[in-house]
Amino acid sequence: MDTPESGDVAGQVDPEVIELASRIFDFARGGETASLAAYVDAGVPADLTNDKGDSLVMLAAYHGHAGAVEALLSRGADPDRANDRGQTPLAGAVFKGEDAVVRALLAGGADPAAGTPSAVDTARMFGKDELLTLFGAA
Repeated sequence: MDTPESGDVAGQVDPEVIELASRIFDFARGGETASLAAYVDAGVPADLTNDKGDSLVMLAAYHGHAGAVEALLSRGADPDRANDRGQTPLAGAVFKGEDAVVRALLAGGADPAAGTPSAVDTARMFGKDELLTLFGAA
């Protein structure tokens, strides 16, 4: 699984907007739930993505921040939004072994069969039988 990292904003955009977007992506990576929620509440799209298609949910999920994931999902973020490689936040959380994030995403409506590889495929790849049972795919 490719790692969602720092190359965040592409194209011709005002440098101040790029700086703000980078800060918001860092809030997601760092699990700064209150700051992230405040920006989304102020109008930042809950499904904001970087230049690799990684959403705020993807970054929070991949870095193990269940609280940030829950906050974004409660503000309308798509739990199944895949990045440019077809990877979903749930598959990323399975890959990283972030069980609390997996549960938060499932509670938020994430589909274990979505994406390439899906969370089900990822759990099978890594022999995570308990997750396969949780996904109903055992």
